[in-house]
Parts: sequence; structure tokens; C-alpha cells
Amino acid sequence: MCNLYSLTKSQDAIRQLVRALTDGTWTDSTGNMPPLPGIFPDYPAPIVRNRTEGRALAMARWGMPSPASVLVGKKSDPGVTNVRNVESAHWRRWLGPENRCVVPFTSFAEHEVLPDGTRPPVWFAFDEDRPLACFAGIWTRWTSVRKVREGETTNDLFGFLTTEPNAVVAPIHAKAMPVILTTEQEIETWLTAPAEDALKLQRPMDGLKIVARGVKEDKV
Repeated sequence: MCNLYSLTKSQDAIRQLVRALTDGTWTDSTGNMPPLPGIFPDYPAPIVRNRTEGRALAMARWGMPSPASVLVGKKSDPGVTNVRNVESAHWRRWLGPENRCVVPFTSFAEHEVLPDGTRPPVWFAFDEDRPLACFAGIWTRWTSVRKVREGETTNDLFGFLTTEPNAVVAPIHAKAMPVILTTEQEIETWLTAPAEDALKLQRPMDGLKIVARGVKEDKV
């Protein structure tokens, strides 16, 4: 599963791709956002979501709430980064437009299992310039214990959908790849359409290539 990605484009580039001014309102609570060449699970990252006051760019913590069945006997819930089974009742509650988001990225990594047992990252993007695209995501506000040392906290959380891998990703990670949106229409459909239409976007995306290997951060 995808547990590492990068975002090295600006807030303005995100706004232009998502066309956040469709209703004349755009809010940005991310502050002076620096390049993020390595985004890991349970760390904050930007998402774009619908709010009553308009479309918003905000920071959220990567990892949706885990199903209760897997938390029995555990003291914390680090979250679920990737969502595949959208038929599950656990995930269906967050598939409406009010809980959908897009997750901007410029490249993502899967770990390649080598004969010596090491698992170096392999980075995928649409080309060497790492053009901006988005994962199809979901988000929620949730109170839980993410880390025992933190105690109970309330956070905005997100994860993104996965699907079967394409021909480029499959030799590295045969089980899945993120659901990727590249056009304004795909992004608009994911953010606004009824679930049955939006979920048609849960399919492999072609056009990717390997742009880096063996590094924990993907820098252009």
C-alpha cells in the first residue's frame, strides 16, 4: 500500500488545479506551506474539501479511523492510510460529498522487495517534472488516541482510495495503487457527484513512470 508520497508544488498550483473558486469562495488554513518531499502516515498534509463557506485547503492527519474490530486489545489507533473496500459499512459512512476530499501530490512511493530482504522506495510520477495531481480521498473529524504518549486528541483525519495497480506499478507492488485524479472534471466529480458516480473513478491510472529509487524523500 502507499504509505509515502510527496507534494512539492505551491498552494497556488493546487488552487488552479482544483478550481476552488467555482462558487467564489476559497479558504486556506495551511499557512506558509513549504515543499513536502516526504509525507508519512500520521503526519499532517494538505487536503482540499468542501465546506459550507466554500472550498477549503486545510491540513489533516494522514490515517482514517480503524474499524473497531481491529482495535480490540489495543491502546491506540494509528489510522488506516489506504481504503480499498468501499462496500464496507465502516467506510460507506464517509463516502458522501461532505466527507470526500482530494489529496494533492506530485509523486508517490511503493516499496520494492529485493532478494536481500530490503524494501527500498520506488517513486512514481507522471514525468520527471512531477506535475501536480490528486488522490481521491475521504476525511473526518475524530476523537481517539493516535499515540499513547499524546493521549486522547481530536483531529481532522484523511485517507485515500486504492485500486488495482497499472502495468508500471504492478511489478513493484502487485496488490494496489492509489486512485488518481488528473483533470478538473475528475476532481469536480469526486468532490460533488453522488457516490455511485464518484466511485466509478476507483480505477487504475495509466501514464505513470518511475522517477526515483531508494530515497525517503522525492526532491525535484
